[in-house]
Amino acid sequence: MKIDRFEDILAWQKSKVLTLKIYSLLRDLKDFGFKDQICRASVSIMNNIAEGFERKSNTEFIHFLFIAKGSCGEVRSMLYLADELNYITKEDFTFLVNLSSEVSKLISGFIKSLK
Repeated sequence: MKIDRFEDILAWQKSKVLTLKIYSLLRDLKDFGFKDQICRASVSIMNNIAEGFERKSNTEFIHFLFIAKGSCGEVRSMLYLADELNYITKEDFTFLVNLSSEVSKLISGFIKSLK
């Protein structure tokens, strides 16, 4: 299947859901440093998928997908802190950790398919 737009990439779609949920949950959080870091990392996932796709080179795309995968790990790491600092509920933590893991696996699969 040929993908014509980055918006059609499942990993991008799911990373957008992840980003919107994080922004929504932490909207009123007063720990601005934490909020800024996790929000930037989540945006980095979707933006690196988009930027890599638009480069129109598999080599560059793979490079940007690895960056997106790294940002996914950063988000997941920060979610553990968010949970332990009681910034989010256990249910939201479970949902977001599972979603970020799914996005990471989708990115890995995409990398393999491009090699």
